[in-house]
Amino acid sequence: MVAHSLSVIGVQAGAARMVLDSEPNPTRAREAVAAIEATANQAMAEMRRALGILRDTERSGVALAPLPGLGQLPALLDQLRRAGLPADLRVEGTPRPLAASIDLSLYRIVQEALTNTLKHAAAAHAEVVVCYGTYDITVEVTDDGRGASPSAARSPGAGTIGMRERVALFDGELKVGARPQGGYAVRVRLPTSAGEP
Repeated sequence: MVAHSLSVIGVQAGAARMVLDSEPNPTRAREAVAAIEATANQAMAEMRRALGILRDTERSGVALAPLPGLGQLPALLDQLRRAGLPADLRVEGTPRPLAASIDLSLYRIVQEALTNTLKHAAAAHAEVVVCYGTYDITVEVTDDGRGASPSAARSPGAGTIGMRERVALFDGELKVGARPQGGYAVRVRLPTSAGEP
């Protein structure tokens, strides 16, 4: 989460600099700086939570913010849009509560895929599709960018390895790779029980 936020901050700072260099528009520059501030605050909150859990020093009675899940995808996509990557969300099937561990894992996978798109793909657009099945859930993140380099395809990075580890915890399936029509896709399917989380 913190690494994602820092990546977004870097992109937003670059956008603010470009606005100031090309057209000294204080309104657009203020918007970019406000997005940087919001993202930095979010990263700091996440870091405090992680340190509090690791050190077990959060005994002051201050409640930790809830862990993110698929319900927070609209906010994540808004963050990407502010960083300059148009992104859409489509939900198919009937949304239902998921086990917290599945919900968090899917969110983190989407977050990692979109961070990679933002940093590496030179994409003009990204899309996230969440499909609720009767006994599973499928999430797909696609972009229209340049796809992975041949060396990256042979040697997956830490983000892809992390995705595989998350999916393996739930005996799910993960497919990552270039799309025939161009761009890149990350598709994950996790089994769920049909009822409660």
